[in-house]
Amino acid sequence: MSVTSTDHPHLFGPGLATVAVIAASVGFGLVPYFARTLIAEGMAPHAIAFFRYAFAAIVLLPSVWLACAQWVPIAWGLVAGIGMGVGWIGYVRALELAPVSTVGVLYMTYPVFTLLIAWLMFGDVPRRRAILAATMIVGAAALATSPDAITPDQVPALVLSLAAPLGFGFGINVLVHKLTVLHPLVRIGCVSLGSVLGLLPLMAATPAAALVPVSVSGWWLVAGIAFGSALVPQLLFTVAAPVIGTARTAIAGSFELPTMFLVGWFAFAEPVGPAQWIACAIIISAIALTPGKSIRSVAANIAVDGEGDTRR
Repeated sequence: MSVTSTDHPHLFGPGLATVAVIAASVGFGLVPYFARTLIAEGMAPHAIAFFRYAFAAIVLLPSVWLACAQWVPIAWGLVAGIGMGVGWIGYVRALELAPVSTVGVLYMTYPVFTLLIAWLMFGDVPRRRAILAATMIVGAAALATSPDAITPDQVPALVLSLAAPLGFGFGINVLVHKLTVLHPLVRIGCVSLGSVLGLLPLMAATPAAALVPVSVSGWWLVAGIAFGSALVPQLLFTVAAPVIGTARTAIAGSFELPTMFLVGWFAFAEPVGPAQWIACAIIISAIALTPGKSIRSVAANIAVDGEGDTRR
């Protein structure tokens, strides 16, 4: 069953909507380039995470303010945003130390955490196909992090990077189970605002030199990660995903992972071996197997959660 409700159904046909989802996924997949380059300029991982969410929070703050009467779901969104923002620090830290392809595969384990949290917190028992897909994803992650693919000094950072898919898994569940009464832009806004609030204490405790870029090119990278890999892709997903439904959105959205691989290959001269490409294929297959649980981005889940609620 495909999603039939959309805020702007006249803007996209199925073909253009598919292209929009792929373009958004490329934007998400470019995060490693922006993050690692900014780290090389001396920015702290949490400062990068802060700026990534801050622009969306500022742009959408008026929408959240106008909906303040619905404070209970907004509070849930803020909590989800805090978890997602803090969890993203581990992902950025791992990108600093480990190959982009390996970190990318671990990042795409979010459906496993989504299923576990849905089951434990919301009583949403996973279906057999979802369990099979989760098993495939775990196998892909194990393949990509095999002893011949990583070094012992990278293990702590890779373990810490799992905080990102854990945070996203929690955020997806909150979006599906708690935020359906909010307008889509309000949902994105309150989650982004929560991420900013969660990162503020770390920002306050960080030396000023590590909070901002030291060059003009660094500020362009900040703008790129805020708009090109966050706000704009999320809005594209919000509009386009309902047009093509969850299945095609899931498959088109999985283009994020090979984009990460190509970023590591071309931007940082990291070889991508057979194990990583096999892991990529396994994850894309798992995503296609369970389209209802497969959308990674906040905006994509916002766009398709109506179908998820119908299935429940």
